[in-house]
Amino acid sequence: MKKYFVLIMMWISVAVCAQPIKFGEAKGLFMSLGVGPKFPIGNFSDKNNIGVGAETSLLYTDNLLMPFFFYSTLGYQHYPGRQTLYKKTDYASYSSNMIFLAAGVRYYFTPLVENIALLMPLVDAGIQYSYFENSHIFKEGKNKQNFTEGKSKFGLQVGGGFSMFILDVMAYYNYLPDNQYISIVFKATIPIFVKI
Repeated sequence: MKKYFVLIMMWISVAVCAQPIKFGEAKGLFMSLGVGPKFPIGNFSDKNNIGVGAETSLLYTDNLLMPFFFYSTLGYQHYPGRQTLYKKTDYASYSSNMIFLAAGVRYYFTPLVENIALLMPLVDAGIQYSYFENSHIFKEGKNKQNFTEGKSKFGLQVGGGFSMFILDVMAYYNYLPDNQYISIVFKATIPIFVKI
């Protein structure tokens, strides 16, 4: 906890003492809400089944940054245990819950379609901090104590998809040590502040 406090204090001192960043005159702040399935892969899929998640993001851009958007995301995911795990082991129940924070940059390509509806391909990449809470519940008579463990992990995410600007469909590869997963996210985006 102490190292996080030191890192936050260093970030605040750099932000306060740094030269102001000059942005463009036209700017926009947007909020998106997203839901979708999560597919664990690798070691993560040994115990966990397909999960589900929800997230909210803030996106910022201005006329000097476009077509780049900077974003931050807060999300929650739940992964139930695999049925094969219960058959082969002493587990009666196993589940993973995850809260994550992500920050990164998104790039919108030239629209493929403009006449009927706006359809733009996009890619994004970012860093991710995740906190996992794994619940271990064992079958009765196995002389094992139930417990809950918490783990913090840092990782990366890269994704791509299509945007109609109001509605987005995205696919991400998320890398966290021993917890890699692919996520599909359906997002609805609304403007919070726009200045032209």
